[in-house]
Amino acid sequence: MDTPENLNEPDRATIDAMTDPVVLEFGTSWCSHCRAAQPLIAAALKQHPQLRHIKVEDGKGRPLGRSFRVKLWPTLVLMKQGQEVERLVRPVDSESIAQACALIDPVS
Repeated sequence: MDTPENLNEPDRATIDAMTDPVVLEFGTSWCSHCRAAQPLIAAALKQHPQLRHIKVEDGKGRPLGRSFRVKLWPTLVLMKQGQEVERLVRPVDSESIAQACALIDPVS
């Protein structure tokens, strides 16, 4: 998938019920760490175009981010069959993101 989905805060039950692999990206549009990570995330996901990528606007009081215990942005949570497989907090290179994506990519 070339562009991420921007959902209005899906609930945890919806996320847990997803059977296909998904990359959840928690962050905000104004976070400098999040903005710096965007080209890294895009480059890594380009290698795994079949993965679903969901950007979740996070912040104080947002239940989905709290249910995943997100503390720093961006946080990538990689899930397969409703289970967390890998988590990357403030990734600094596209290779580590791509390697994590390979863990959930059905084609890899």
